[in-house]
Amino acid sequence: MPELALKKVTWREWLGFAAGLLALVALFLPWTTLTASRPEIEDALTTLPAADVTRDAWHAGFLAWAPLFLVFLPGLAVVLFGRVDAVRRAGLPHLWLMAVVGAVLLMVLGWVTFDGQFDADQRGIFTAAGIELGTGLGRYLGMAAAVVSVVAAFFDVRHLRAETRK
Repeated sequence: MPELALKKVTWREWLGFAAGLLALVALFLPWTTLTASRPEIEDALTTLPAADVTRDAWHAGFLAWAPLFLVFLPGLAVVLFGRVDAVRRAGLPHLWLMAVVGAVLLMVLGWVTFDGQFDADQRGIFTAAGIELGTGLGRYLGMAAAVVSVVAAFFDVRHLRAETRK
């Protein structure tokens, strides 16, 4: 088993791990919210249980929670194994970059189709009542974590290329 060298972990790898932890936190924050422009409907929404008005990533569907794991797991892997030369040269930075780019693409797809978590009848009722579907803080933090991880992975791949050219 390769020896773990956490003291040698670079800022890029720590940044990827921090982005992964932020993605894990985003799992539990609101991803979808219901709001109303009419005060009486807004009052009715406030009387409902919070789970009926907001949804976290677990309840917002596959395109909400799966990309966050594609941000967290490579971030964890690069912190644990990123300084192991054999693993690094085998392509860990490239795998990290591909995973987080895939996560961003899945998040964008989830963002575009986020109203699909409600069926057509529910969306019709929402429209008739003046209720709007909105994005919550978790969706923004998850996307920010993924973008930060993409940037860190890109710089790590560039650094690996420079290392192998020496």
